[in-house]
Amino acid sequence: MKQYLTDTFKFNDRSNRIILKRIKEMKNPEESINLFSHLIHSQNKWMARITADPNEPNLEWFGKSFDTNELENEWSKSVQEWLSFIEKSSEDELNGELKYTASDGSRLGAKIKDIALQLNYHSIHHRAQICMMLRMQNIEPPFIEYIGSVVKRY
Repeated sequence: MKQYLTDTFKFNDRSNRIILKRIKEMKNPEESINLFSHLIHSQNKWMARITADPNEPNLEWFGKSFDTNELENEWSKSVQEWLSFIEKSSEDELNGELKYTASDGSRLGAKIKDIALQLNYHSIHHRAQICMMLRMQNIEPPFIEYIGSVVKRY
């Protein structure tokens, strides 16, 4: 699982960096910037929960949108924190449960690996939305299918 999580974060990192370049080509990038910023905020909020950061309740899923020039740096920091966390965690730790208080005050629990998977699957979801927005602005979405990152050329 540890290797799978690492590979998945790296795939999403590569794909999101490609999407970010296309967002910068948009005439009206605001909604795409909001979604990309949301991905960063989501990764940061979950990490804050995992590390028991006392500021976690103040972090928002849809926090302030980053400036276009900040997106790449903020994304890099966020994804690197997750990659470092996975690298130093054991399989047992990744299978461990995080108990947390949800935004509505309810007490919940989820395995760390499932939180990491959620972040990556959530990234795919919003990346697809951004591709639709690109197409609506007559910008060809990039080929960012998983197979394109692993296929061998002969």
